[in-house]
Amino acid sequence: MSWSSSAIILLSASPKASLAGPSLSLNLNPLIIDINIIMSRKMKMKRRRNSVAVSGLQLQQLGVVGMGVVVGVAPTQSHSQSQSDSHIVQDDLDALLRILPCDLRDNLLNEPKIAQLLEVILDLGCFPEARYLGEFGRRYLRNTKVSMKELEHAQNAVGEFGGDNRAGIEGTLHRISAIRSTKGMIVGLTCRVGRAVSGHVDMIYDLLQPGVGKTTVMREIAHVLADEFHKRVVIVDTSNEIGGDGNIPHSAIGGARRMQVPDSSMQHAVMIEAVENHMPEVIMVDEIGTEAEAHACRSIAERGVMLIGTAHGQRLENIIKNPILSDLVGGVETVTLGDGEAQARNTQKTVLERQAPPTFHFLIEMRDRHYWVTHQTQKSVDILLRGKNPQVEVRKRNEKFKVVIEKSKAYDKCDP
Repeated sequence: MSWSSSAIILLSASPKASLAGPSLSLNLNPLIIDINIIMSRKMKMKRRRNSVAVSGLQLQQLGVVGMGVVVGVAPTQSHSQSQSDSHIVQDDLDALLRILPCDLRDNLLNEPKIAQLLEVILDLGCFPEARYLGEFGRRYLRNTKVSMKELEHAQNAVGEFGGDNRAGIEGTLHRISAIRSTKGMIVGLTCRVGRAVSGHVDMIYDLLQPGVGKTTVMREIAHVLADEFHKRVVIVDTSNEIGGDGNIPHSAIGGARRMQVPDSSMQHAVMIEAVENHMPEVIMVDEIGTEAEAHACRSIAERGVMLIGTAHGQRLENIIKNPILSDLVGGVETVTLGDGEAQARNTQKTVLERQAPPTFHFLIEMRDRHYWVTHQTQKSVDILLRGKNPQVEVRKRNEKFKVVIEKSKAYDKCDP
């Protein structure tokens, strides 16, 4: 998986949150911001615990959904572990291959890199392509072009496409996206492999206790919260990326409940409905991106309900500068300082300041899948608005793949 973009996790503390020195030990209410999710995932969860001593701190590591690490996947109902024995991957690849022409299916089954298969591209009048994780460019699957008959076969096997030209295969996390002609005819298909990968949430597992802690990480966090911490979890699943297609949610989310959203414009309303009607302790939301959804986040947090979601962004600065999402970290306003204050700060009289308390009190930048930068949002926002670099906490994996935490590091010195 390409990590040309990073991701951000925002965590807001519940009213009972507390800090024990520089270490984060709190009830958390997280918002997870995703940048470039390339895959959706599927897995019947297999969980394993490791106890690892890190700088005198005993962490309970729990293998959970990661963000694109794909190792040793067999073609059918597969599950395997990485060399570090901490990542587990499962998929229903046969279900996806069944919608493809027979010759393409056979070619893929004989491909040594099938474990890294990302997607299959079928465009009318073009050679069929396969794309693999960690591999640039295209790889053609045969020397004959895709016919309309083959596209129709795949369309019939998948079923009805939604208004967003996307469909899924029931009981899996695979995603089929259509390209249509001006007359509405399907002339291309992107068949994306859905996988669930365990072994990354241990990076913040200690932050999940005793409350809660990306579409990938979210899935097993839902499972962990519902089944390990016995929380009442409701997933607001607008695109079925978290719980999969079909009326019965995928087993990857464990005992969490799932509310489907008929139209993306209704996501904020379903978020509030979930709180008012179903008494959740945790709400999970896929891709927060509108002002109404940001307001719904604040409303949910003010009611004491924990929140996990995804939205677009890269670093904390991106959220601060985003007029729609900045409210999640407190918002920004222009303030005119008095002469004394401006002189004390050694700055101009007109400055930018945080407008209000942040909805989400902790933020994690996922620079890559093994290097996460943790902010205390209020402090970091204030310092960044003054043109300085905050101190942050870095969570990373060492050469033995164990989580190591650096308690205090200059933000501008963080580099995976």
